[in-house]
Amino acid sequence: MTEAKIVKLEPEACCVDPEKVETATDRMLPVEEIAKLTELFKLFSDPTRLRILHALVEAGDLCVGDIAAVVGAPETSVSHALRLLRMAGVVRSRKDGRMAYYAIEDHHVRLVLDLAAEHLRHGDPG
Repeated sequence: MTEAKIVKLEPEACCVDPEKVETATDRMLPVEEIAKLTELFKLFSDPTRLRILHALVEAGDLCVGDIAAVVGAPETSVSHALRLLRMAGVVRSRKDGRMAYYAIEDHHVRLVLDLAAEHLRHGDPG
């Protein structure tokens, strides 16, 4: 059995398992990707936006008025939230005459929401 070698990384950090540290470091996401993920999770951190996404996942295409009715928020708040979600590539819009309809951009959004909800239920003792 080999003896664990402690490697000093930062003034406050020491490395107990250099192989695992190397593996984790090699597999670390690029800084730019981490920044994009951080922004995505910030979008998901707002209750109104999360309710909008859930409504779109469950009902499909909805107009602003219908979304506002489902989530119980003013249309102006819903429009602002949808603009942010659309700019982030999470939802898409389509026009039908003067009406705009919104939908989830792709199935990955549903996967993220479903997985997060499943994670919460898994850890919920009640």
